[in-house]
Parts: sequence; structure tokens; C-alpha cells
Amino acid sequence: MEPKHLLVRSIPACLAITAFFASASGLAQPAPIRETKGVEISHVESLDLSPWAHDTKGRQLRIRKLVFQPGGVVGLHSHDDRPDASYLVQGELTEYREGGYVKRRPGDTVHTAGKNVTHWVVNEGNMPAVLIVVDVFKP
Repeated sequence: MEPKHLLVRSIPACLAITAFFASASGLAQPAPIRETKGVEISHVESLDLSPWAHDTKGRQLRIRKLVFQPGGVVGLHSHDDRPDASYLVQGELTEYREGGYVKRRPGDTVHTAGKNVTHWVVNEGNMPAVLIVVDVFKP
């Protein structure tokens, strides 16, 4: 058989194999699920960002995990230039602000902090505490 005829005869077989793999890969991905179910959403905490609206250029949104060892402290600081919200995953923390303190447990939103908030946070327990922090900051 001439090479030209061999090439012409093999084209349909190549197309069939390509179609098979294309259809098989299409079967592997399920259709998008459109409804939410089986998910519990906690109480919503929110922080008005309008005090920073005039100063958004160069700001970034970040999320971090902080692990406080027993006795660990995030020292006194202000949130006048860095609004944030934090969620305690594990352990216990105490947040101190002017005029008092609040003890937080897993599942608590530790704080939403913005203008005129100065505080520090301490792990006064005997196990590590894990805090997830989301903030808007200038690098």
C-alpha cells in the first residue's frame, strides 16, 4: 500500500480516537451545582469600610493564620490604618481594649477592628490558639 493511501485510511481512525478521549474527559467533570446545602453559616460580623474609602489605592486584602502559643501576645496596636476581622478556630484568647477585656472561645469572632480601636490579644490558656485574621492593609 502506498504511503499516501495509508495516511488517508488512518485519518478516520485518528478522528475516532480523538473524539473518544474528548467525550471521556467531558464525562469526568460534573455539571455545576447551583444551590447551597449542608453548610452552616455563622453569625455575620461586618465592618463599615467607608472611613477608608478615600484611601483605597495601594491597599490589599489578606488572610492570615496566627498561632498563639500559651502566653503568646499580639502587642498593643491600633487599627486606625488597618481594618480587620478575626475568627478563633482553636483555643482561647483574651482581647484587651480600653475599659475592659473579653474572653473568646473557638467559633467566636474575636473582633472587628477599625478606626479608634486600640487593643492587644493574649493567650492566657495552656494550649495553642489559632486565629484567622482578614485585613485590608497597605504593604
